[in-house]
Amino acid sequence: MVPDSFGVLITAATISLMLRRSFLMGASASATSASQFQIATFQADITPPIGSPLFTGPARSIVDPLEVRGIALSDAGQSFVIAAVDWCEIRNNSYDLWRSTLAEAAGTTRERVLLSCVHQHDAPYTDVGAQHMLDEVKAPDKLCDAAFERNVVQRVAGAVRAAAKRTQTVTHIGATEARVEQVASNRRYVLADGKVSFGRTSATRDPAIREMPEGLIDPMLKTISFFNGSKPIAVLNCYSTHPMSYYGQGNVSADFVGMARRRMQAETPGVFQIYFSGASGDIMAGRYNDGSPGNRPVLAGRLHKAMSDGWRATKPTPLNSIGFRNARLNFLPRRTKGFTVAEMYEVLEDPKAPRRARLDAALGLSWNKRLDRKVSIDVPALHFKSVSIVLVPAEAFVQYQLWAQQMRPKSLMMTLGFGECAPGYIPTNAAVSEGYDGHYSWVDFSHCEEAFRAALQHALASD
Repeated sequence: MVPDSFGVLITAATISLMLRRSFLMGASASATSASQFQIATFQADITPPIGSPLFTGPARSIVDPLEVRGIALSDAGQSFVIAAVDWCEIRNNSYDLWRSTLAEAAGTTRERVLLSCVHQHDAPYTDVGAQHMLDEVKAPDKLCDAAFERNVVQRVAGAVRAAAKRTQTVTHIGATEARVEQVASNRRYVLADGKVSFGRTSATRDPAIREMPEGLIDPMLKTISFFNGSKPIAVLNCYSTHPMSYYGQGNVSADFVGMARRRMQAETPGVFQIYFSGASGDIMAGRYNDGSPGNRPVLAGRLHKAMSDGWRATKPTPLNSIGFRNARLNFLPRRTKGFTVAEMYEVLEDPKAPRRARLDAALGLSWNKRLDRKVSIDVPALHFKSVSIVLVPAEAFVQYQLWAQQMRPKSLMMTLGFGECAPGYIPTNAAVSEGYDGHYSWVDFSHCEEAFRAALQHALASD
């Protein structure tokens, strides 16, 4: 056994000081007004082989391929990578491996790699540290395939290097948003007796629960586009929802969001299309999805319509500068019943414990080891005058995305979710006060909102 670990506490009393003195969060800020900007697009197939471990169990079939799709953006003084990965989660040492390798390929630094999982569940999720602990206790079920992941990362890095040889000049940027109808809903609903439940799931089969109100969502899909003069080059689309229709049988798929993205790509063959999931911890399609296979193309069509509407409404304006800020976020470990280090080791080492319980114990221990090393989570943000992009960790509740928009009220604010996925669900104080107690979460609920909002405020502060 190893002793309990403790993170670095950011209290309310320190927030204002942190905003005045960025070094307390390890934040950096920069801006440039170079006359030319360069962009390159890249993609790579990251589909796992049959038998490979997925979030939901071993891969049994390939319904459609998984991809990494991204851009490398640069000016005279700095370079950035923004990439969407059709995997469920990338965590801890695995996330560090991805960002470090892509940063080296792009000639930049790790915090300037905005790597976001789309979060489909019939897809890989990786944490090489957790897998090492499972191997040590000879657990029969695999969380991830470390060798496959290393090969994939090198393949993606090769795509980034190849893209660097075919950059294009960027002169203009476009930013729009369009409403998505009848896709997203909140996990939260109120029962007849007034009690609050967070039990609505991506595939909700109970019609009574499906008929509950949508709840708090962000109904708008954000679209950011890059142009060379009047020629469009790349489009980033982002919407807040878990991206699953039917899932759980090991049928690898990019699901309905992948279908919508591919349809947009077919309709705009000269424009590189990327899709991101926003802050979606408590958001899914459960009000509009009963889990039947026929509903997948229906959801895809609704999302595609918003993507198409946003694209048609785009009006490019000159790109004059790129600003960058990075806030470093420190969570505290969860120490409620079942989440102490001793208890997680007990489950990990128990050969009779269920598969999911042992995997989750390994994930929790890997996260605690990270906290022991005092490794912060980066919350990087790019600012293009009236357009901003911020990457947030894990399964952040949608309220954090709405707060981010309030912090930059004059900007179109795109929040990419599922960055460093190690913390699991990141609820708000309001959700916790109503009884939220998600099992797939390893953060101290009493501390997470305070620390997270402070990091967002710093990353999104005006220069």
